Amino acid sequence: MERVPFRVAAVQVTPAFLDLERSLDRACEFIAKAAEAGAVLAVFPEAFLPGYPFWTWFIPPGHTRPLRELYARLHANSVAIPDATTRQLCEAAVEARIAVAIGVNERNVEASGTTLFNTLVYIGPDGRLLGRHRKLVPTAAERLVWGMGDGNDLDVHTLPFGRVGGLICWENYMPLARHALSARGIQIHVAPTWDRGEPWVSTMRHIAKESRCLVIGCGMPMRKADIAEHFTFRDTYLGAVEDWINPGGSVIVNPDGKILAGPAEREEALLIAEIDPDDLVGPRWQLDIAGHYSRPDVFELRVHERPRPQLSPVADDPAPGPEAASTRDRGAAPRAG
Repeated sequence: MERVPFRVAAVQVTPAFLDLERSLDRACEFIAKAAEAGAVLAVFPEAFLPGYPFWTWFIPPGHTRPLRELYARLHANSVAIPDATTRQLCEAAVEARIAVAIGVNERNVEASGTTLFNTLVYIGPDGRLLGRHRKLVPTAAERLVWGMGDGNDLDVHTLPFGRVGGLICWENYMPLARHALSARGIQIHVAPTWDRGEPWVSTMRHIAKESRCLVIGCGMPMRKADIAEHFTFRDTYLGAVEDWINPGGSVIVNPDGKILAGPAEREEALLIAEIDPDDLVGPRWQLDIAGHYSRPDVFELRVHERPRPQLSPVADDPAPGPEAASTRDRGAAPRAG
């Protein structure tokens, strides 16, 4: 890995709500802007493509008609991995020579094609699709929209400047998930989120101090005016919202738990922070929770990495022939003679 200072970016910008093409254009635009600012990694908010389904916190679950309409629109503007959308993101990353971590709504194309996952996509500066992580547990009302991921993609990716992994929003409150990443050598922890304020900022500082990681928490700023008028739920269910639905609150924290940039509130912002690579190692002299502080003789963590597919095809037995029939006869009870 390179031993020179490097910059990272939290891209706190608003997608074009439920419009994949325009949101993708925004993502590519800010991938380039982050690179122009000298960043080697750009982190985008949770579910940036094509937007976080925040309506689940406003529309009662029994109001199925608007929920169905919005889900169908979200599904039509969601991502399959890989597809033309991810290829365009990869092209933008390699053109800018920057790594990207971006939240997307992902269709389960491996099965029904109609369930959605809250997914974090990783792309290398060489344009390779490094991997994805599906949120393990959607929080509360989010379960009306997203399915649950499994342990096969709880991974860390080695890049020239460090080992990058992350968790999505309230997954960051799962201590075993955090420890699994620490045990895989994570150095840069990305945390795309819809959460904001306190205690979220304190959580980002705690994770940084606990894991001795650089932590990049990236939120999504969104105002009521960002929802187009043709979405009728805006006037029907958001009457109590005057302006900001979410103020953002992105923050970058060093491995000692000190804030380097942010929190950015009530604005679109490109947060940039510079870090010395020695800061990814030095603080672990005192505390390395997956090293000398782990005590594997006392504690054990088992992670089930095998995918849990909806369908596992099994080859049929060959059609029984004469030999099979005679075998069955030999194993049958004798007849009375």
